[in-house]
Amino acid sequence: MTAAALILIDIQTGFDAPVWGPRNNPGAEANAGRLLARWREAGAPVIHIRHVSREPQSPLGPETGGTAFKPEVAPRPGEAIFEKSVNSAFIGTGLEDHLREAGIDQLVICGLTTPHCVSTTVRMAANLGFSVRLAHDACASFAANARTDWAAGMAPLSAEEIHRGAVSHLHGEFATALSTASLLADAP
Repeated sequence: MTAAALILIDIQTGFDAPVWGPRNNPGAEANAGRLLARWREAGAPVIHIRHVSREPQSPLGPETGGTAFKPEVAPRPGEAIFEKSVNSAFIGTGLEDHLREAGIDQLVICGLTTPHCVSTTVRMAANLGFSVRLAHDACASFAANARTDWAAGMAPLSAEEIHRGAVSHLHGEFATALSTASLLADAP
């Protein structure tokens, strides 16, 4: 059996833009870097996902420079990179074919942001039959994610509340949420 693939989602400089608002888990990138170092050491499969927005002047667009990977997780030559413009890393990319051709059926996923691209990719991976472990402390959310007031009079959620809610909705149904330390203890 092939080792689980580590999938790093959208850990890009565009998420440093102030437009996103306050975030939780400032150590997410460092934890993702720790996972990446272990996967590389083991020679296990590593896949980088990059969001390339089609929205003019998006912080995640090529014209703003926000598509660059953060240094903690910068790809090395030979590591797979897939670019997307929607939330799921499976839509409009060759990710599923890449995994199937390599015989990979287990994934460890981390990245930005928990309630958007991470959640959508985790859900779709599970629906496609992959076994998913989510490195919850190698993910982060932003308070600006709660910018829509769907329930008038409710206080906005904090970045931590958004993150915890997203992880809670994934754990047990679409993935097993584990800490970076737990994943490293059982890493390839």
